[in-house]
Amino acid sequence: MRQIKIGTCVPGPQAVQWIPHLKDKGFETFSINFHMSLEGTDLDRLADELEKMLKNSGVKISTVGFYCNPIQYPQHRETLELVIKKAEQFGASHVSTFAGALEGKPVEESFSEFGRVFRDLADLSKDKGIRLGIENCPMGGTWERASCNIGFHPKAWEAMFEEVKNDNFGLEWEPAHQMIQLIDPVAQLKQWCAKIVHVHGKDASVDWDCIRRSGVMGAADYAWYRMPGFGETDWRDIIAILHKNGYEDDICIEGYHDPVYYGEWEMTGQLHALSYLKWCRGGEFEPAPWFHEAG
Repeated sequence: MRQIKIGTCVPGPQAVQWIPHLKDKGFETFSINFHMSLEGTDLDRLADELEKMLKNSGVKISTVGFYCNPIQYPQHRETLELVIKKAEQFGASHVSTFAGALEGKPVEESFSEFGRVFRDLADLSKDKGIRLGIENCPMGGTWERASCNIGFHPKAWEAMFEEVKNDNFGLEWEPAHQMIQLIDPVAQLKQWCAKIVHVHGKDASVDWDCIRRSGVMGAADYAWYRMPGFGETDWRDIIAILHKNGYEDDICIEGYHDPVYYGEWEMTGQLHALSYLKWCRGGEFEPAPWFHEAG
């Protein structure tokens, strides 16, 4: 069993400016993320610059994320294919994305097109030695009216994994996106852990008094995202379940959402989350000397 590393997500267009301020803070990995567009980023140049920045630091880039709708928009699919092909230049072993959707239509109507598109993407990823993960983010969609990602609910996952059976294809999972659906993330993780290829470190808080007063139809905010350590999830349980099921990759903190620790307080929140998650995993790995002596 290898130690689960703790990293953080960095917006791709800002990576060159931000990583010099992050690389010596104790983060063990980085996920370089783009949303809907590369915003003119030259991936070859970015990979080269980041390699120079991180040389001899002991910190690696584990994941490149391009969150898009490759089902509906051919340009998104082409860019996602490019990201998959370039990921190895970053030293990354994972690419993360959305499942896409036929926007505005019921989730089930996207299953067939999802399979057609993602069988090819999963095969391309396998050829490149990449594990491809779907983030479990609703992006404001519902089952009756999807936004850009059908991969937010276990009912969709069942259909997705029937369509695409590659063993390098799975979920980029985080508890927060389930909690805002009032799903217990610990119970869910126990069932789905074998399909998880990457984990985001984002938590949530649920205001049950608000739900009792106002329900969940959107008239009042009943849940909000938090940094790990400030939300309601016991990450000791999360990490224990991951370990028990053989997960040996990383957890990348996804900041920039916490309603308290944002802006000038962003780094304070992220460093607290980093310290908390390292504590939840048991601190730093220290091999038991008698184990080796017995061997």
